Amino acid sequence: MRDIDPREAHRLWEAGEATILDVREEDEYEVTRIPGTPLIPMSEFTERVGDVPPEGALIVICRSGQRSARVCRWLAVNSDIEDVANLAGGIIAWAADDLPYEGDPPS
Repeated sequence: MRDIDPREAHRLWEAGEATILDVREEDEYEVTRIPGTPLIPMSEFTERVGDVPPEGALIVICRSGQRSARVCRWLAVNSDIEDVANLAGGIIAWAADDLPYEGDPPS
């Protein structure tokens, strides 16, 4: 697993070179989200791992980077997904870098 900073994640996502996957819970996602990113809550992740986009680089995001790091470690051990990165600082860091999001500022 590797960490990726928000600006690099945004660059890869905008270029179509990576998918950003949100693993926060649905209530968190409803308040603040990156437009167009899929949601698989961490609490449902093991049951829904088949919903993870199968191709290309995967960047996992949560509120601050802790839950997404756990999901990345789980994927490294339990899946064939090879190119997975944790968004360092989560959506809080994403918003702090003035990258696009919808909803309220994350807290």
